[in-house]
Amino acid sequence: MTAAHASAATVRSNGERLWQSLMDLARIGATPKGGVCRLALTELDRQARDQFVRWAEEAGCSVRVDAIGNIFARRAGSDDSLPPVMTGSHIDTQPTGGKFDGNYGVMAGLEVVRTLNAHGIQTRAPIEVAVWTNEEGSRFVPVMMGSGVFASAFTLEHALQQRDAQGVSVGEALQAIGYAGPAGPAAHPVGAYFEAHIEQGPVLETHDKVIGVVQAALGQRWYDVTLTGMEAHAGPTPMEMRKDALLAASDLIAAVNRIATDRKPHGRGTVGQLGVYPNSRNVIPGGVTMTVDLRAPDDAMLTSMDAALKAVCADIRATRNVGIQLQQVVYFPPQPFTPQLVEAVRRNATALGYSAMDVVSGAGHDAVYVARLAPTAMIFVPCADGISHNEIEDAEPAHLEAGCNVLLRAMLDTAGVVA
Repeated sequence: MTAAHASAATVRSNGERLWQSLMDLARIGATPKGGVCRLALTELDRQARDQFVRWAEEAGCSVRVDAIGNIFARRAGSDDSLPPVMTGSHIDTQPTGGKFDGNYGVMAGLEVVRTLNAHGIQTRAPIEVAVWTNEEGSRFVPVMMGSGVFASAFTLEHALQQRDAQGVSVGEALQAIGYAGPAGPAAHPVGAYFEAHIEQGPVLETHDKVIGVVQAALGQRWYDVTLTGMEAHAGPTPMEMRKDALLAASDLIAAVNRIATDRKPHGRGTVGQLGVYPNSRNVIPGGVTMTVDLRAPDDAMLTSMDAALKAVCADIRATRNVGIQLQQVVYFPPQPFTPQLVEAVRRNATALGYSAMDVVSGAGHDAVYVARLAPTAMIFVPCADGISHNEIEDAEPAHLEAGCNVLLRAMLDTAGVVA
């Protein structure tokens, strides 16, 4: 083993530096409850982007911005013609977001670069750290916008035309903050992509594991549902003669839960929104609007859940004597990650002495879109009580450092080390 390879095998990230970078970034848009409100393409987002660019350039990276505002910080490889080994995530947040969602993946990527610099390690392939635009979708839809354009899931023109609640378009907002990159193809070749992230759920903490080896991201089907019954007086109308839309909705809510629990451990079913008409104390509800969110790790399961939902709706129509309109509004296919890269995460977690377990991602991430273009894997670390998209979101510094060490080793394995 050469000295360079020996150094690469023993190198570790600087956990204190990683933590400080996260805390420094969290000051931009800090909320009184300890979280972060930094919506995509706002002035606060510009400040955070500027901070990342300064840090990346101080670390010797070249920086470019594409037409949807994605930022790519590149550390040259000895063979700079090779496609880069990329990592990254996002730095936009929810309105009541935390310090770690997305931000950890970006700062972990920056820490990889800083660690390589500190130890004088040269990789064969370039290393890139990506900051993806508007992952959260809090201000503009669709979610995962920057990575979606990068992967041609939707067009640049479509994304630039989307408007927020005040009527400001994505294109206008990019111009306003100075992050409208050159026109032209958004994507460039990627040799491999790793994304480090807090789990945003309770599984790792419950099982007392430090590293989540992510096998796949769950596929998703979202529906808008309208139930139509008949408003009537709550007193004079006998129970058996009612067309109660809310009662029918309660049957559907229970069925959504049953559809998911029948497909343990990875089936998911959620009713997150409910509107009742006329919403009066002594009137039998004549109308209900609601949402259904179904998720599964493979398309066969997701298709069976869709069929079960449609069968339940047909049964409720008959038994409750109401109309039901079911409209699918979102479909994300399940996204398995690349076995060789998943194994690199598992192997390096074991080599570093960290407890680990296989998990699936219930949430969407930029890695889901990048996986359409390049070999991809994700690394999860626990977050306190599984809480995310919340100002109290928290993670242990030691866990964040561990995930960064696994990221570092997996990227080195993939990019190669120059002797």
